[in-house]
This record gives sequence, structure tokens and C-alpha cells, in this order.
Amino acid sequence: EVQVVESGGGSVQAGGSLRLSCVASGFRFDNYALGWFRQVPGKEREGVACISDTDGSTHYDGSVRGRFTISSDNAKNTVYLQMNNLTPDDTAVYYCAVDPGWQIGVCWTADWRAWGQGAQVTVSS
Repeated sequence: EVQVVESGGGSVQAGGSLRLSCVASGFRFDNYALGWFRQVPGKEREGVACISDTDGSTHYDGSVRGRFTISSDNAKNTVYLQMNNLTPDDTAVYYCAVDPGWQIGVCWTADWRAWGQGAQVTVSS
């Protein structure tokens, strides 16, 4: 069974940093796409960043570009989201999702097969 589990959420003051981790299991950790998403109550879930293992490409939402970095450690079956210069607008539940059969293309178009349970990130002003 393909599974992903997030960790690393928490509370931080504006301007601070957090690093989220997403550990994947249940498939060979190559040729995958993995995305980070976030959701605020009452709003639709939005894509934050994604990474394609096939070509190493990454994509970011404009609101986080330059502040967030997505990276992978295939030896640990883990993808990270380093979040710097956080603002209260970044407060949300963050989810990771994986497409274990990804081939090529822009990772936002992946077929997200498995989702994590979410990690709360709270940024205070």
C-alpha cells in the first residue's frame, strides 16, 4: 500500500522557519512526483510545491517562491519542504501527496494517489 506521512509542523513567529518532512512507503522510491499542498478551513486546498524525481524539476506557487524549497533524499524515501520567512498567511494544514507512477511533465499534473494526514503549521504575527 502506498503511504505518505508528514511531520515537522508546529508554531512559529513571523519571519521564522520550519521544515516539513514527508516519508513515503509502499513503492520503489524512484520515478515519482511528490507535492506539498495546504488548506485553510473554509478555503480550497492549494498546491504549494512539487518535485519530479524523473528529471529533478521543481515547481512552486507564486506565493511561496523564493521562501520555500522542496527537496528529496531518495535514500531515506523522504521529501522535505523548507519554509523560511514565514508569514501568518502561511498558516494552514500542510499535506503531502505522491504519484508513484510518475513519468514526465510538469509535476502539478501528477495523479496524486496517496495523501498524508496533514501537519498543522501556525505562524503568529
